[in-house]
Amino acid sequence: MGKRKTTSTNFQNLKNLVDFCGMIYAIDILGGRWKLVILYKLERRTLRFGELKELIPDVSDRMLTLHLQELEKNGLVIRTAYAEVPPRVEYTLSESARMLIPVWQQLENWGLKHRTIMDKDFHRTWENDQTD
Repeated sequence: MGKRKTTSTNFQNLKNLVDFCGMIYAIDILGGRWKLVILYKLERRTLRFGELKELIPDVSDRMLTLHLQELEKNGLVIRTAYAEVPPRVEYTLSESARMLIPVWQQLENWGLKHRTIMDKDFHRTWENDQTD
């Protein structure tokens, strides 16, 4: 999650696309391997960092931290820190993120159906390759 130089062509192209199209803006905010997974896990309840880590075991601590920071910065996750010893920090979805729930549910349904289609095509192709 490095910062882009504001003078780079990459930065200018992204800025132009984000300004031009709401979908690109959304994808830019939600892009990243773990962001939608994090939001999905927070759908049902407030979670602490360790709980998220248990629910998403393949994510590194660093990536989980970076994605949570970005999601908070973009107004999708609310981080609440409690002045306790040991410190307790909880993460919950913002109202803006809650509006995305039907979107990721549709993406999940589409993904399951599409994977089934692709698996059938793969097996059909594989079987044809075996008979050739």
